[in-house]
Amino acid sequence: MLFGQATSFPHGVKDPQTLKKGDMVLIDTGCQLKGYLSDITRTYVFGEATERQRMFWEFEKNAQLKAFAAAQVGNTCGDVDFAARSYLAEQTLGPDYQLPGCPHRTGHGIGMDIHEWPYLVKNNPQLLAPGMCFSNEPMLVIPGEFGVRLEDHFYTTEKGPIWFTEPAHSIDNPFGL
Repeated sequence: MLFGQATSFPHGVKDPQTLKKGDMVLIDTGCQLKGYLSDITRTYVFGEATERQRMFWEFEKNAQLKAFAAAQVGNTCGDVDFAARSYLAEQTLGPDYQLPGCPHRTGHGIGMDIHEWPYLVKNNPQLLAPGMCFSNEPMLVIPGEFGVRLEDHFYTTEKGPIWFTEPAHSIDNPFGL
């Protein structure tokens, strides 16, 4: 769990944190079932979100949806990453891996290891095939302020991608409760 500025570090921080009103909160968790791993991340605000926090949360949500829409059988892993990054560039984030923006891959394979090949990353020519399983997490980093990551898993089918986990609803109701 990360709070405030610590949410802007894709792999977390080791220093103790103190939660304050108005802080972004990033929770990355998962479980294991019959040897298969899962991973889910939600970001929200402790207290009332600012307009800036809401705007970047929506950018993250839309980038995740763009990646999901591009995850069609026959497209490449790079195409999925490109879809998220293209949307973010339209929002003047990035481009590519520049900050503020998405400094990390859009996603990764998931199965018996938490991070499996193939990666949803720039220029990966691996074609998507039915039954492949991925994380979808094009994390946004606003240096010195906060980060936003929404992570869900999906699998590919001939009819299009299907979510394993239900994506976040809103910054005010990330778990849909």
